[in-house]
Amino acid sequence: MEKSITLKPIAKICSPFCDLVDMPVQPKGAKEVFATIEFDLSYVEGLKDLDGFSHVYLIYYFHKIKEPKLSVVPFNDKTDTSRGVFSTRTPMHPNSLGLSVVELVKVEENIVTIKGVDILDGTPLLDIKPYIENFDKVEGDVRSGWMTSTKDEVSIKRSDERFVKLGQF
Repeated sequence: MEKSITLKPIAKICSPFCDLVDMPVQPKGAKEVFATIEFDLSYVEGLKDLDGFSHVYLIYYFHKIKEPKLSVVPFNDKTDTSRGVFSTRTPMHPNSLGLSVVELVKVEENIVTIKGVDILDGTPLLDIKPYIENFDKVEGDVRSGWMTSTKDEVSIKRSDERFVKLGQF
């Protein structure tokens, strides 16, 4: 049985990226990019103790995506093969949710400064969670499916008109 889900943004991400074309496609490609998150003042109490963590997960809404797709050609696929959207990290998922792990620089009142940002300016933040190595670090047999790009290749990859038509924004 389907239930209706209502999510309310808790903050707005303010980044230097005002256009979706030619921006980094993963945080690895934006290691030196700083941004701020402006939380609604009603959430300041919830930011207490966050500054003790080096990294955080950001869960956000891709607010510029108009039409989700079930098959896409991902940015980092060397073969230009159409892939099922759930085997990718593209923004075209049915619920248009984004997930990034970023470095936490500081917390001041309702402003959180982060580093390693591959997110469009004005993106609504739905949740923030601390990265905890003892919980989150994956060890053992780790596989990345079709994804064969190296760390260096991922860090230089930039977005193109694949998911956004030129001049759309």
